Amino acid sequence: MTKNRDVKLQIAVVERDRERALLIVDGLQDAGEFDVSVIGDETGLARKLAALNPDVVLIDLENPSRDVLEGLTLASTPLDRPVAIFVDRSDADLMKDAIEAGVSAYVVAGLQKDRIKPVMDAAIARFSMVSRIRKELDATKAALAERKMVDRAKGLLMNARGLSEDEAYALLRRTAMDQGKKISEVASALITASELLK
Repeated sequence: MTKNRDVKLQIAVVERDRERALLIVDGLQDAGEFDVSVIGDETGLARKLAALNPDVVLIDLENPSRDVLEGLTLASTPLDRPVAIFVDRSDADLMKDAIEAGVSAYVVAGLQKDRIKPVMDAAIARFSMVSRIRKELDATKAALAERKMVDRAKGLLMNARGLSEDEAYALLRRTAMDQGKKISEVASALITASELLK
């Protein structure tokens, strides 16, 4: 979530109450140069956010209900960008649901002008950390899946040709190099071919 210094951070503020929206906007303007858009009605929120494509979403809910919170978190695509939610009262279940939905910051009784920027910064930092962990997990899962595929292909070659494990791997590697492909691609093709021949 790094932005060019010359480009203003795009922030969408979701707030029905005009006074509270102005408090958030003022808090952001006092803290730096941002391009702030206020959405005063949650109707069609997903469409509105898609049109704005903000870098960060700040949502203020005086008394959130589960339905409103769920709709807002889904509409704000918290897995794509940092989302911070400000609420007036504590509710452990709602907080848990929001965090599980991917909300980066859930702040109770925190809507104070001087706290908005630090909360937003914390949401951005947490979002970046979670995104990095998610990418690492995806890469690890992909590597494990490729490893299993290569092991399975080696097993097929060992059985079909009476090769040792090292010889089977060397054959996969040589074939991949000859064809300009990854070993996992050759392994996948071999597995697919063997299933067709069953």
